[in-house]
This record gives sequence, structure tokens and C-alpha cells, in this order.
Amino acid sequence: MDFAPTERTTIGIEWELALVDPASGDLTGRANEIIAEVADPRCVGEFLTNTVELVTKVHHNVHGAIEDLRELRGRLTAAAAQSGVAAIGVGTHPFADWKLQTVTPAERYLRVTDRSRDWGRQLSIWGVHVHVGIPERDHVIPTMHAVLANVQWLLALSVSSPYWDGHDTGWASHRTMLFQQLPTGGLPPGLETWADYERTLEGMLKGEVVLDPLELRWDVRPAPQFGTLEVRIADGLPSLFDVGANAAFTQCVVEESMRALEEGRQPMRLPDWAVRENKFRAARWGFDTKFITSADGAQESGRESLARRIDELMPIAEDLGCEGELVAALAIVDNTPADRMRAALRTGGKVGVIDSLRAEFLR
Repeated sequence: MDFAPTERTTIGIEWELALVDPASGDLTGRANEIIAEVADPRCVGEFLTNTVELVTKVHHNVHGAIEDLRELRGRLTAAAAQSGVAAIGVGTHPFADWKLQTVTPAERYLRVTDRSRDWGRQLSIWGVHVHVGIPERDHVIPTMHAVLANVQWLLALSVSSPYWDGHDTGWASHRTMLFQQLPTGGLPPGLETWADYERTLEGMLKGEVVLDPLELRWDVRPAPQFGTLEVRIADGLPSLFDVGANAAFTQCVVEESMRALEEGRQPMRLPDWAVRENKFRAARWGFDTKFITSADGAQESGRESLARRIDELMPIAEDLGCEGELVAALAIVDNTPADRMRAALRTGGKVGVIDSLRAEFLR
């Protein structure tokens, strides 16, 4: 399998956004209209007609990618306002009825709903995907394991889906639980080498589990067509501040792994059972829990462990020029997007949550 040549730790971001009616706060399926008005190949459709995705160009640092998104956000906001629509960044909508949402009539999306029926149609969810360039193909799978060992912090920083169908689920990220119900979603299978990945993909294609590699919807997956590792664990994020922190953490973890490999060291890794449990805990409680930090089951406070990881990654962030965005994660740890949504509901009701998300999107 070809793996596209790429520059080291270059970064690209995909930001999925929900379109809402400003008066009612409910979802509105007018993506095609808004995309046509924006008229930029970096503003595209997605699984549902209520969704637009902003896709950056390839950048050498997080700041460049965020400025790219800022410019796209301005164009999207203008086009949406002209049509009487607004955009929000969120993992799940607080009260919209998933049964009323329409699927974009593209073959790969219709296959999901045909195969999975209501389990597929329930995927009224949004996320943020971060691509990081990896020049050496053989570094992709070890780096994937390194990212999975950090998945709890990446997810906890992004949790923004406590509500579903008008009620509080008790989860910080209900989206996480919804998305992993597909057989091609959730954590990737056990892979040790690039050859393992090729054999796995070949078997899945032959078995008609997927029709092309893009149907692999793992939380972390190789993207050979771009020469990147794609990290897909994050919920939809309300603001560029949140996106920047998540992207910086991701970029630093990937660079940390590549440096270890070049120096003949084993990158950070946890057993599969620990990765799975950490993902569960982050989705359930955000940072209000302990995370497993070693193969022997040692645990550490979610908040304290994040602060430690940021200290460890700071020299790398300085080299990559994203230290400001990385430190921004410390401002999120005690006030995650899910925390902010719950606070907005208490003070403003269900429409107040949407108003709060609309305001965050424009900051």
C-alpha cells in the first residue's frame, strides 16, 4: 500500500459543525445551501444534511491551522447569517430528535444507514479530526499506540455531549458511546506493524466489512492517502480555543513518539484493556475521575495527570511553536465544554445552551 510522502508533524484539522435555527435552537438540514454560498472546497458536507465541515490546508504549526479555520469560520458565519442559520460546535445536540435528521444522499453514507438501520441513523453527532504528518511509514503503528495511550486526555479535553434527546445522559461524552456501536468505529484492532494494518484492511475489504479504507472509522487511524495519522477521538468543539488546545496536544504526542522511535526507545504505550477503560472513564466523567497510567494498573487523578503530561510535552511544544495552545488545555480542565453546557442549561434552559454555544463559536 502506498503511503503518501509528507513533512514531519505537519498538521491539518477537520472541524464538524451543526447548523441550527437561531430562534428555536433546533437542527436544520440546510448544509447544501450554506456550502454553495461559501463556495470553498475547504467547506464540505458530511453524514447529515445538518452538518458542515471546515477542513484546513496542510500547515506546519497549530497557529497556522487555527488561523485557517478562523478565516473559514468567518465565511461560514456570513453565509449562514444570510440564510437565517447559525453554526455551533458540539458533540451531540442538547434536545434535537435524531429521528428527524436526514442523511446526505452519498453512497458511503447511505451504506451506513442501510447496514445499521436505526443504530446508524442515530449518529447525529459531530467531532474534530486532527491529521499529523508522519514521514516514515513504519512509525505509524507505534505512534498510533502512543496516541491511544493519551486518548483519555484528548477525549476529556473535548467532552461536549452530555445531553441526548432532551435529557442529561450522565455522560460527559455520550457521542463516544454512540459512535463506537458501529463495527468499524471505536478503538482500532490490535496491530503491531504496518504489515498487520495491510493484512487487516485486505481482509476487511475482501470480507466486505468496508468497501474502501475511508469506511474505517476508528478513533485513531492511518490515512495513507495523506501520509498522516488521523486522530478522531474528540467530540465536536465549541471554539477555536478548544480546537487549538486539542490539536496542540495531539501534535506534541505524535512528535514525542517519533523522537522516541528515532532514539531507539519504545514510545508511550498502555495495554489494550487500560486504553479501553481510560476511554470509558473520560467519556463518563471527563476529568472527574482517575486514569490508568501504567500496565500494572497504577492510577492518577485526571487533572493532575494532565498537568504532568503538559509539563512533559512542553519542550516539544516549544520546538513546534504551539506552547500557547498546549498550555490552554489547563484552562479547560476545570471547565470542559460539557461543564459549560450544563451551566448554560441551568441558567438559560435548553435554548440558553444553544445561545451559549453560538457565542463560543464566534469567539
